[in-house]
Amino acid sequence: MVLVILIAILGLAYLAFHYGRRRALVRPEGLPANFHSLPSYYGYYTMLWAAVPPILVLCGWLIIEPGLLRGMIEQQLAGQLDESSASIVLVMEDVRRMASGERVLREYGPGIQQVVADYRELRYIAYACVVAVMAAVAAAGFLFARTRLVPQFRARNTVEKVVMAAMMFSACVAILTTVGIVLSLLFEAVLFFNKYPFFDFLFGLTWSPQAALRADQVGSGEGTFGAIPLLAGTAMISLIAMIVAVPIGLMAAIYLAEYASPRMRATAKPILEILAGIPTVVYGFFAAITVAPLFSDIGSWASIPTSPDSALAAGVVMGIMIIPFISSLSDDVINAVPQSMRDGSYALGATQSETIRKVLMPAALPGIMGAVLLAASRAIGETMIVVMAAGLVANLTANPFEAVTTVTVQIATLLVGDQEFDSAKTLSVFALGLLLFIVTLILNLIALRIVRKYREQYE
Repeated sequence: MVLVILIAILGLAYLAFHYGRRRALVRPEGLPANFHSLPSYYGYYTMLWAAVPPILVLCGWLIIEPGLLRGMIEQQLAGQLDESSASIVLVMEDVRRMASGERVLREYGPGIQQVVADYRELRYIAYACVVAVMAAVAAAGFLFARTRLVPQFRARNTVEKVVMAAMMFSACVAILTTVGIVLSLLFEAVLFFNKYPFFDFLFGLTWSPQAALRADQVGSGEGTFGAIPLLAGTAMISLIAMIVAVPIGLMAAIYLAEYASPRMRATAKPILEILAGIPTVVYGFFAAITVAPLFSDIGSWASIPTSPDSALAAGVVMGIMIIPFISSLSDDVINAVPQSMRDGSYALGATQSETIRKVLMPAALPGIMGAVLLAASRAIGETMIVVMAAGLVANLTANPFEAVTTVTVQIATLLVGDQEFDSAKTLSVFALGLLLFIVTLILNLIALRIVRKYREQYE
């Protein structure tokens, strides 16, 4: 129903745009009119008045609809339930789904079926009223816009103000969303630190969120939440991934930008970028089924104890995954270096390799640092590959052949299933999220400082 209404609004906006544009092109007597703005701006102005008010009405209705219809039908539903029945909230959800034509697992009697029919009829009536209100609002907006389509009206100024307000609203939404995420993490992290000491979390060497079964076990009480093993595992796997991805991705970018023929570049770059579109769960399967057993066999052949779930396997596969991020962005940055810098280097007698090393790479370093930072953030935030290839054990070790885990894996693990948000185990997830946010912010600041330093030298 909502999709049909939106399509109708788009059709109305299309007609309103062409009416306003045509009105500005030709006056009723057939003579050109000396309008202030271009005809398209009058079309946009008419379209805004015809489409925005009904969209606002629809958005308002979608916000109040669940509570309004629920309140009108719950009283009738309560009369059909006895004390042994499921909660009214669950039954109301089944009623809503059955009214939408979906199937539910539970069988209901004639009384509930009548409630479903009443709910469906009530919703149709409500939507009919909403459509009538939207049509009236759209007609009023169109008639108002029609009265403003005169040569003296500054349509361009009005349309640009509306567009600027929309962009400002979008920017505010993005900023407020970021602030909301940070505040939610901070608020829940404070609750966690009220239950568990801050310094024990930040510098603790043991991560055991499960409550111990005996008093003499590690983590007696609600658990032990030392974040050092998680940070060490995250750093180890991310470092291995960057060691794999940065040289390969950067050399691939240099080859595609400076050495490859146009035909080779047009073929190789799309193939390389296909890696970025492969789901991470596929990489996880590849790491768990192919790479991890391969490293285990190599370790056995070399007499090196290797865990089936090793940090090395997860890091290598993660590095393969982020190669396109580095190669594609670095290739674009190197191509963006002005040709005059290449020509000047060649004019001074430099070879192509010297030009790349001493001219192109320093000039493109800010963009390359941005690509490396993006790849590092992708590696730090990866979850599925680590879950399937490196395991869940919080092991504090510097040996890449052993099993480790990361911050994101523990966040995903601890939030699986029904959780109590007043326990230290669940609240520790928000402390980990805040810690990961701070670490990423520090990396961004360091990279930004490097970018600014070299940008000043080459601008």
